[in-house]
Amino acid sequence: MNILIIGDETNFEECQLKFGKSHSYTTGKNQQESEKFFAKHDIIFDFTIDEDRAQMEVYRDHPTATAFLNTAKINLAQLVGVVNHQIKCTLFGFAGLPTFLNREILETSLYKVDQKTKLEEVCARLNTPFQIVDDRVGLVTPRVICMIINEAYFTVQEGTAIREDIDMAMKLGTNYPFGPFEWCKKIGVRHVYELLESVYEDTKDERYKICPLLKKEYLSLKCLL
Repeated sequence: MNILIIGDETNFEECQLKFGKSHSYTTGKNQQESEKFFAKHDIIFDFTIDEDRAQMEVYRDHPTATAFLNTAKINLAQLVGVVNHQIKCTLFGFAGLPTFLNREILETSLYKVDQKTKLEEVCARLNTPFQIVDDRVGLVTPRVICMIINEAYFTVQEGTAIREDIDMAMKLGTNYPFGPFEWCKKIGVRHVYELLESVYEDTKDERYKICPLLKKEYLSLKCLL
């Protein structure tokens, strides 16, 4: 397949690891730069649309395009709402934050139920099993992992345990590939904070209320940017 990646070198590398080197890959830094490649590619993986949602306009007039949009921090319905739901292409949501794509199962959501057959066809060509989840902010896996990270921050803030011990306990006790703080570093504090913030705004569930220590680190990082 001809795969267009809208993102950076890290996104390209994760796609190659996930789908293999038998496909042809093209990388574009942003949506406007990449739009000219839409017609020549079978599939688009857009890792950055959540950072500049106004760029949804590029998907408006491409009826033959099939795109996976990063919906870790915003769902498909919200993204399509940016252009008043005037979208002709086929859209799926996926977890586009670091570490979430290159997993055994591709976690994805549907914008339209009748596009499930198309998803099956695409995933067969990508040679990946997939799992359809509700079109909700945070999907499932990113939401759970970031909630665990947030709880780990509360544990440190309360003085119950140090970060290294929490990481070791989680890896030994749950067989997770990384501890919460290791995973937070790989995902990025900014992404973890912003995902939790989006999920809390969507659900108002106290489980997603951000730990003050995590917020402090996020704000400190933001000041450096």
